[in-house]
Amino acid sequence: MNWILKKFNELTLDELHDILKLRIDIFVVEQNCPYPELDGKDKKAYHLLGSDNANNLIAYTRIFKPGDYYSYAAFGRVVVHQDFRNKKIGHLLIEQSITKIHELFGDVPIKIGAQTYLKKFYEHHGFKQIGEGYLEDGIPHIYMLKD
Repeated sequence: MNWILKKFNELTLDELHDILKLRIDIFVVEQNCPYPELDGKDKKAYHLLGSDNANNLIAYTRIFKPGDYYSYAAFGRVVVHQDFRNKKIGHLLIEQSITKIHELFGDVPIKIGAQTYLKKFYEHHGFKQIGEGYLEDGIPHIYMLKD
């Protein structure tokens, strides 16, 4: 796996295309959830891209400094290409996201809005549920915090 972290204005057009394609393929098409994928937050985010040795984007998340999304640092739009699931790449992506947040912003708490079915996955990385569940675009979610 090759990991690259870039600000929005550092992304190439090809990288931006691949990010949007992966996110739409998974969040809109696979999950059958029509919602506004372009939410205006990409311009504030750092973008973590995970590619295979052939430079194909297979994992992605976007990272926010404290105050840009929540009062905490955050990451979201966590996605692994469907052909590469069950290969522990999701765990690598979360580890990389946490590491990059600490490199960028110091030892700060991290808040995420996670799909409820992934609760145990995120607990494995030290996140704990805070508050009650909620629906986002018809999908059950929970807030989780890693201190």
